[in-house]
Amino acid sequence: MLGYYYPNEVTIYYSFNNIHYKASYLQQFHTLEWNTKLALKMTKSEASVEELVAMIERGELQLPEMQRRYVWRSTRVRDLLDSLYRNYPSGAILLWETDEDVPLQDFAVQQNRSPYQSRKLLLDGQQRLTSLSAIIRGEEVNVRGRRKPIDILFNLEHPEHLAFVTEVDEDGGDEEEDEDGLTADDTDSSDDELLSRFNMMTFVVGTKKLESLPQWVGVTEVFQSENDVKILRDAGVTSMDDPKYTKYTSRLSRLRSIKKYMYRMDILPRTLSYDEVTEIFVRVNSLGAKLRSSDLALAQITAKWKGSLAEFKAFEKECDDTGFSLELGIILKNLVAFATNQSRFQSVGNLPVEKLHKAWKESVPGLEFAINFLINNVGIKSTSLLSSPFILIIVGYYAAKRKYNLTAKEEKDLRYWILVANTKGRFSRGSSETFLDQDLAAIRDGGKIKDLIDRLRQQAGRLDITPDELEGRNRRSAIFKTMFLAFQQAGAKDWYTNLAIALDHRGNSHKLQFHHIFPKAILKGSFSAREADDIANMAFIGGKTNRQISKKEPAKYFPKILEESGVKAFKLQCVPTNTNLLTVDNYKTFIGARRTLIAKRLNEFIDQE
Repeated sequence: MLGYYYPNEVTIYYSFNNIHYKASYLQQFHTLEWNTKLALKMTKSEASVEELVAMIERGELQLPEMQRRYVWRSTRVRDLLDSLYRNYPSGAILLWETDEDVPLQDFAVQQNRSPYQSRKLLLDGQQRLTSLSAIIRGEEVNVRGRRKPIDILFNLEHPEHLAFVTEVDEDGGDEEEDEDGLTADDTDSSDDELLSRFNMMTFVVGTKKLESLPQWVGVTEVFQSENDVKILRDAGVTSMDDPKYTKYTSRLSRLRSIKKYMYRMDILPRTLSYDEVTEIFVRVNSLGAKLRSSDLALAQITAKWKGSLAEFKAFEKECDDTGFSLELGIILKNLVAFATNQSRFQSVGNLPVEKLHKAWKESVPGLEFAINFLINNVGIKSTSLLSSPFILIIVGYYAAKRKYNLTAKEEKDLRYWILVANTKGRFSRGSSETFLDQDLAAIRDGGKIKDLIDRLRQQAGRLDITPDELEGRNRRSAIFKTMFLAFQQAGAKDWYTNLAIALDHRGNSHKLQFHHIFPKAILKGSFSAREADDIANMAFIGGKTNRQISKKEPAKYFPKILEESGVKAFKLQCVPTNTNLLTVDNYKTFIGARRTLIAKRLNEFIDQE
C-alpha cells in the first residue's frame, strides 16, 4: 500500500490492490496520523436494506450507549421512503465491529437476542434503519416510553415525476413529539385543497380520510403482502384487463424494491478502543452537523461514565410522569450548569467523571424543586406551557444556591419572574444560551431574583403586557401559553359542556382545542391567514363543541351560548359579546377590543399575590 499527501489540502491518497482512493478531512478536526490510521484500517462493505433490517431483528446490529434515542418525525420517514423509491443517494452506514464489553441501549424496535459474541455497533444510520425496520416489519417504535406505529401511505396514482421539492422547516428539529396539549380547529380547512396537494405526492403520513380512498395503500401492507391481489382489489382493480393493472403492479414492485436498496457500510476495526470510537462518533457528527450539541455531549459523558445513560433515562421518565416531558438535552444542560456554572457543552469533554457524579447528585434535586414549584406555586403543570425549558434550569439552580430556603418575598418574586420570563420569551428568542448564561452568572455571584427581573427588563423594555404587544401574535407565541394559564386560573369552561378547560381531558370529544372565534372559512377572501390566526381570534373549547360550531359566524352561534351559559362563559375568556362586533365587517374592531381585555387579564394574572 502506498500513501502520500499534499500538505496544503490535508488530503490522503492511497492505493490498494491497484485501486486508488482519496480521503479529505478538515484540518482543524483531524491529524494526519489519525487519518492515515483510520483510512488504512477501516473496511468498506455493502448491505441491502433487507439485510440490515434482518440484522436488527436478529440482534446482530446493536446500539452503543453513546447514541441518541430514536427521534424522527413521521414526515422524515415519508421523505426517506420517497428518496429510496426514486433511488436517490441516502448516505452511508457507520459501524464498529468489536468484542469489547460496551454499554448498550435498546433499539426503538423489537430485537431478538443475538447468539453471537462478536457484535456490530451502529454509530451512524440509526434513524434511517430504525424507520425502515418499523415500516418493513410492521413494528411499532418506542418513543419516550410509548409504542406507536409509523403509518405511511403510498399513492398508486402518484405523478410520474417529482411534483415539488420537499418542504424544509428551518425552525423544526427531529423530535417526533411537538405537542402542546392543544389541537387546531381544522373543521374549516378545505378538504379539496388538501386532497389535491396530497394527490401530487407519492408518500404521505397516514390519515383515516386518505386510508379510505382506493388509490392510497399502507406501505407496511405492501411490504408484508405476498401478492398484489387484495391490494389491487381494494384499489378497484379486479382484472388484468383493467388499464390500471400494469401501472399499479409496476409501482408496487418498485416500492418493494426499496428492500434491495444497497447502503455502503464503513466498518471501524476491532483494534479501536471505546474512547477512540466515541471520539470518531463526535467528530463525524460535528463535521456533518447531524446531531445537536446535547447529543454529542451525551456521547462524551457516557464514554467516561459507563452506565450513566440508564440513570439519565430513569430521571427523564420520572419527569415525564409529572407532566414535564423534558428532552435528555435539557437534563444534560442542567447537569452542566451545576458542574460548570454555565450552560455550554464545550467543556464536557474536559470534566472528570468525579465532577460529573457530584454535579448529577446536585442537579437532580434542583430540577425536582423547579418542577414542583412550577406545578404548585405557579400553576404551570406541563412543559407544553413553557416558552422555554431553560426556565426550569434557572429556578432549580437558584433554589440550590439558596440551599432550598426561600423567604415569602423570594417565592413571590420567583413566581413573578417565571411568568414574565415565560410570557416575554426570555429564552425563546435569539442567543437564548447567552441569556441563560447571564442569569446563571448573576445567581452564581450572589444575585437575587430582583437582579434577574432587572435583566429581563433590559431585554424586554417593559414587563407589563400591552394590547399592541398582542397584535400579529399566533398560537406559537409565548403570550398564547400565558393566555391559556390566565383563562384557566379564572375558571374558563367549555361553552357547551361546561367542563373546565384543561390540557389532560380524555376522549376526542373533550380534548382541548384552540378555536377560531371567527372561523377561517368565513374570513377567507377578506383577511389574510395571518390575520385569521391572531391570538385575539382564539378561544379554548373541547373538540365536540368545536365541531358543533364548525363554520358558523359568531353572530349565529353566540346567541345559543349566551342563552344557556350566560355572558360569563365569554367573559372568562375575554371575548366581547357586543352584537355590533360579531360580523366579518367588524372583525378588526372585534380583535382590537379583545386585545385590550386580554392584556388586562394577563397583567392581573401575572401581578396577583
